[in-house]
Amino acid sequence: MTRSTIAPSRRLATIALALACSLITPAFSQTPTPYQGPAPYSGARPQSIKDGVQIQTAQREDLVAMEDGIPTKAPATPKQPRKVLALCKAAGYVHSSIPLAAATVKAMGEKTGAYTTTITYDSADITDQNLAGYDAIVLDSTTMNFLDDPNDAPTTAARRKALLDFVRGGKGLVGLHAAADTYHSPEPFTNGPPTGTWPAFNTMVGGFFKFHWIYPQLLTVKLDDPKSPLTAMFNGQEFQIHDETYTLVQDSFSRRNVHVLTSVDYSKMSAEDKAKEKFPRTDGDYALSWIRHEGKGRVFMEVLGHSEHIYANTPMMEHVLAGIQYALGDLPANDTPSAK
Repeated sequence: MTRSTIAPSRRLATIALALACSLITPAFSQTPTPYQGPAPYSGARPQSIKDGVQIQTAQREDLVAMEDGIPTKAPATPKQPRKVLALCKAAGYVHSSIPLAAATVKAMGEKTGAYTTTITYDSADITDQNLAGYDAIVLDSTTMNFLDDPNDAPTTAARRKALLDFVRGGKGLVGLHAAADTYHSPEPFTNGPPTGTWPAFNTMVGGFFKFHWIYPQLLTVKLDDPKSPLTAMFNGQEFQIHDETYTLVQDSFSRRNVHVLTSVDYSKMSAEDKAKEKFPRTDGDYALSWIRHEGKGRVFMEVLGHSEHIYANTPMMEHVLAGIQYALGDLPANDTPSAK
């Protein structure tokens, strides 16, 4: 990982700006649903929630590491000024990395001039009127039914329609990590893998969660499309990385639906680690990032991003930045499904 040299005064100013931005957000439309899944595993940071409300401020040391590692140049020149909405609402597990991921997305856009970002923790911002001012939405580890108001079915339906119409009408959608842990039946999965609860969304993002290897699982990441501008930063070489890594329900994810950029080199995973997976895929296909068209719009998904250290990894953030620019329509890339 390369790191830039930054003057202390500039670094402190950047940290202050990121902290301020993470605090200037609309009020919640509802209290996040407490996570009901397995107990936190040993060594994990606690959920980013206090007294039923999501924490919206990243830790200072994470912001410093992120600032040192983020890209300094965008892979494409914007065709016009671009605006991104980063939605951080989690209705299931609340990842500790959510505030940092949002600050990273914002800082990358500002540092490279690729786009500007508004950060929100309120799903009420997903309306036709509000989305008209944006070019892409970043789903920052949103979990479970993140758009829904359980007490207002018409509002839920309107938000869902607004999101689908936004993307299908020609805009962009970016999903980070737990954006894949959305709209499926709840844990525990005892009698089989989960089932999708919003098919249109499940198809649009490319699949949904069923299991994860817990942090700090070591993975070998292979490049499925080394010629893509979205993987150019990896220089054609597979690499190793530690993170919590999702696996997707086999029936929900297919290369006939998405263009795979990176995936787990499953052949290099130990038999012991393979045996940990619930309801393992029979095809050994564990994609980590992909792109696809949805109507006139574009979708980029990155499954890694559970741990804060991912957001200080320069090549990984160059990958995410390229994915955002693809979703914005500024970085052309082959998004033909990987298998037909």
